[in-house]
Amino acid sequence: MKKRGLFPAIEPYNFGYLPVGDGHELYYEECGNPKGIPVLYIHGGPGAGCDPGSRRFFDREKCRIIIFDQRGCGRSKPYKSIRANTTQHLVYDIHTLLKELGIRLVLLFGGSWGSTLALVYAIAYPETLLGLVLRGIFLGSRGECADYLSGQMVHTRYPEIGERFLDHVPIEARSNPSDYYFEQMCSEDHEVRRKYSYEFVYYEAARLNLVQKSESALRKEILSEPYEAQAIMEVYYIRNSCFLEDGYILKHAKELSHVPTSIIHGRFDDVCPVQSAFALHAAMPWAQLHIVTAGHARSDPEIRTMLITETDRIVSELLQ
Repeated sequence: MKKRGLFPAIEPYNFGYLPVGDGHELYYEECGNPKGIPVLYIHGGPGAGCDPGSRRFFDREKCRIIIFDQRGCGRSKPYKSIRANTTQHLVYDIHTLLKELGIRLVLLFGGSWGSTLALVYAIAYPETLLGLVLRGIFLGSRGECADYLSGQMVHTRYPEIGERFLDHVPIEARSNPSDYYFEQMCSEDHEVRRKYSYEFVYYEAARLNLVQKSESALRKEILSEPYEAQAIMEVYYIRNSCFLEDGYILKHAKELSHVPTSIIHGRFDDVCPVQSAFALHAAMPWAQLHIVTAGHARSDPEIRTMLITETDRIVSELLQ
């Protein structure tokens, strides 16, 4: 398949803040064609937030593009707040945002944690779905959460990254390093919070792409993002098993048999195991499964190409 680049940069025609209760206000924006197929971009992390690149996976002529920052993330307020912040709160927020924008039916586009949240929302509100485009599947299972926090995959494939992660943890706390990181991220010392947030995000960011980036490139990238929110939110959610009953998504996936679905996953994904994509496809056999030569990142060429191609396919079918 010929590699596809992102669509040209685009600016929002509408943006603002939506109060959703508990003191939280969501930042959201709309781009593209107001009369096009509504597509909601659900970012990963948890905690990563959206960026201008999030708008560029979609054809502006065909799509009404909606992006938003989840509670505590990006431009939403208050920043990096974990108060009243659970998967169930985020599902409520998506439903509230769509109602506010007058959207009755929507195509969900989610990667990594965004795939988890998209699926949980879809199970809660299946009648609102036009389709699902899912990348880098994470099911929020106990096993996935335990593996991520233990760093088992990291130490096997990227021992130098695992060693760097543990270098910042006292020997007596290394049986549960994520708990130690979380404590430091909640420190009253601003520099301590920044240091441990940075190192936690580095631990993930260094493994995102099929071809690793240099340390200087990673540092520039991390510092340009709301990395403190991403770090504390990821540990908070994963320590709480994403606030989901174990096996919840696979148990309920059959309820989405009416929903056109595309599953895209990198064969060499070191952040979310490729087995999760196969498990989801087994539960959703009507979905199209695409295993590509890539890592985890949406920017990997094979991932990017398939995301754009599959979204355009589903949107075009919906327009017929």
